[in-house]
Amino acid sequence: MNEDKSIKAFAGFGEKEFDNSLRPRELGEFIGQASLKKKLDICLRAAEGREQPLDHLLFHGPPGLGKTTLAYIMAKEMGVNIRCTSGPALDKVGDLAAILSSFSPGDVFFIDEIHRLKASVEEALYPAMEDFRLDIIIGEGPSAKTMQLPLPKFTLIGATTRSGSLGGALRDRFGIVERIGLYPSEELSLIIERSAGILRVRIEKDACFLIASRSRGTPRIANRLLRRVRDWAQVHGQDIVSAAAADEALAVFGVDKNGLCEMDRKLLTVLIKNYNGGPAGLKTLEAALGEDADTISDVYEPYLIQEGYIERTKAGRMVTMKARKKLGLSKNSDGELF
Repeated sequence: MNEDKSIKAFAGFGEKEFDNSLRPRELGEFIGQASLKKKLDICLRAAEGREQPLDHLLFHGPPGLGKTTLAYIMAKEMGVNIRCTSGPALDKVGDLAAILSSFSPGDVFFIDEIHRLKASVEEALYPAMEDFRLDIIIGEGPSAKTMQLPLPKFTLIGATTRSGSLGGALRDRFGIVERIGLYPSEELSLIIERSAGILRVRIEKDACFLIASRSRGTPRIANRLLRRVRDWAQVHGQDIVSAAAADEALAVFGVDKNGLCEMDRKLLTVLIKNYNGGPAGLKTLEAALGEDADTISDVYEPYLIQEGYIERTKAGRMVTMKARKKLGLSKNSDGELF
């Protein structure tokens, strides 16, 4: 394994370096997703035994679960460089050609938000993924010519929060397709313990679990809440973060005991008070909340649906009785809120 090349994949400065310091760098350090890690380990060992690049790999699932981290880990485990970009950043085929032509054999190309690729760039990826070549059209009209640019063998790792928006032709070209699911509180508690050690925060196990239980099953949120609890403890002169201290800190930052933030509660309240519990369409909620529709559906809704606070129906979003009880907004026998 080429250690020098893999270390370059994690180089960073300032805030980026700080963020990356919490990321595990090897598969063995990655907490949770046991079944996924086992499958990835098998694929890595098999590719290494054949002395071939790993098959193209697609990760899908809600944001903040470790898709980008796993991409870096795969490059590290294979001892190769990694080049990262996002779907919207690849504006034209020339951008794709510039990146792929600079690769060494076996390198990893990571595309975040791959479902947002432009159609022309996506189509150019097909021969690149299958035959390791780019078909570049020179000129226009009847005089246009196609030039084939050979590419070194590489591994494409794609990440998406909206797998349904990914075209079937692109999806079928990935040899490995894996979903990353939400984490149980027990695993998030271990992640928080590890992060606290890196950040030099002294914290009790009960406090780790309390933060984990309010992190919506998402490591990114768990680490963010840990930092805010750290800030609160520092300002209040707490040398060791207890569960009571963590509870008070999270209350200050608007996170309740069920892990709901201010926007969650606002969404539920708007549905109940403005639309009698629903159904209400996504565009209607976008206007009422002043929040982007994609953010509502991709960031807030998954947890609210998983916890049974709202339902998606053909007519729109509806709140459940659990949400009404949570907010203290129930109906009387005449259908009025009280």
